Amino acid sequence: MRRTSDVPLYYNAVDILERNLAERADKIALYSPDRAMTFRQVSNEANQVGNALRKLGLRLGDFVAILSLDCAEWVTSFFGALKIGAVAVGINTLLTPNEYAYILRDCRARTLIVHESLLPMIEEIRDGQPFPERVIVIGCPAREGDLSFRDWIGGEAAEIETAPTHRDDLGTLNYSSGTTGEPKGILHAHKDLPLSAQLYGADAVGLREDDRTFAIAKLFFTYGSGGNLIYPWYLGASIVLSPAPARVATNVLEVIDRFKPTVLHGVPTNYATMLAVEDFTEKYDLSSLRLCISAGEALPPAVWHAWKKQTGLEIVEGIGTVENFALFLTNRPGDIRPGSTGKPVAGFEIMIADDDGSPVPPGEIGNLLVKGETASLCYLHQSEKSRRTFRGEWLFTGDKYYVDADGYYHHAGRADDMLKVGGIWVSPLEVESMLMDHTAVLEAAVVGHPDSADLIKPKAFVVLKKGYQSSEQLAGELIEYCKQKMAGYKRPRWIEFVGELPKTATGKIQRGKLRGG
Repeated sequence: MRRTSDVPLYYNAVDILERNLAERADKIALYSPDRAMTFRQVSNEANQVGNALRKLGLRLGDFVAILSLDCAEWVTSFFGALKIGAVAVGINTLLTPNEYAYILRDCRARTLIVHESLLPMIEEIRDGQPFPERVIVIGCPAREGDLSFRDWIGGEAAEIETAPTHRDDLGTLNYSSGTTGEPKGILHAHKDLPLSAQLYGADAVGLREDDRTFAIAKLFFTYGSGGNLIYPWYLGASIVLSPAPARVATNVLEVIDRFKPTVLHGVPTNYATMLAVEDFTEKYDLSSLRLCISAGEALPPAVWHAWKKQTGLEIVEGIGTVENFALFLTNRPGDIRPGSTGKPVAGFEIMIADDDGSPVPPGEIGNLLVKGETASLCYLHQSEKSRRTFRGEWLFTGDKYYVDADGYYHHAGRADDMLKVGGIWVSPLEVESMLMDHTAVLEAAVVGHPDSADLIKPKAFVVLKKGYQSSEQLAGELIEYCKQKMAGYKRPRWIEFVGELPKTATGKIQRGKLRGG
């Protein structure tokens, strides 16, 4: 399965789960601190959810919102919604009440399934919501009329007929992190899930049936649900779920130590924070890992080399977008160039173009565009932003890239993050990577800042490693370090030491929040 035409015309993505029932129904499909479930048990509970949703009056095309920590109920709610032809809406658990109000109104979800720990975030805005008719609580309801998830599905049959969805029918909806303006709703069809799993999970990085995956990114992200649900179950592998906050490195290390995953999906920040845990390879058993994957933001070479030195494992870096569901550029196991995001995934075409849409020569920075059959078609209710992003068959990613002479692609930053210093473009990622080569630096973010003549120059925000103290002397040393190792105009003119960098829920640095610093 490599193209849309290979997917049956009438296809429901619950197949990602149910394809395992014939040969491995009794294999453990899901490990979590609360419970382990076989493929058969997951399927039975998903069918119960489907029956319960139908009794609430849910029909083909209706939206079911899922606001939950990573747990088995998230998964069975997701597949239960898909099976009846509803659209599963995975909602970010780290948003504000106002953002939840916007999302629920935008997608018009008729049913909201929410984890009890997140109820306070919903209670504040519930009374003004016109669309949710029922709230199902994973745990104990706090309001009369709400239903307990366990009670809700308890009496339902474990069998249900699959809705006759077309492969192009909408199946999932995810929202962007909303760092600029309102979150953007990104819809995907049922056929996008198996295509993504085959093109990236199976063909590009070689996931296997005997793998056990763990993603630090949570299931409400496509990076999390793809890497730690859709791709592994498409191939018959098992997954590990953890509700614990992913930003705490010891939480991640404890999950790896306890559940022994073979594949780890993370973002650069995750690897950097684990490296900052003293003697982490001695305190935690990481021997089960065979494959470490990074996406979401450019991985600094210093982090790649430090991880390889400490663990013996290479990090396979790639890039994707929610709009494409799959990663479309990646290094491959055994074919890795640190500092690059690799080469195109088969099934996707890549173009680096100037602002007029014409391809630029190799080595020249331009706009990254991608063409592939897993792409969304538009943003929900946002026609202007859709026109800027979805350009015929090509999707404008907003990333700046260049390709080297050997065909490896290199991230130069987001289009709105690039700096023009003395008339020359400077990539903040290049300066950040240089700073992170210094032994004192844990993380760095570079933004443009006006000097006394109101000319833009690089300013760096730096998080130091444990044991180092901020000082004017160290700031000067870092500036001189960059000056000696890269073109002088690229060096940061100012260093500001901070305790942490502002980041999105996916771990991406929010440089926009630093520009006023």
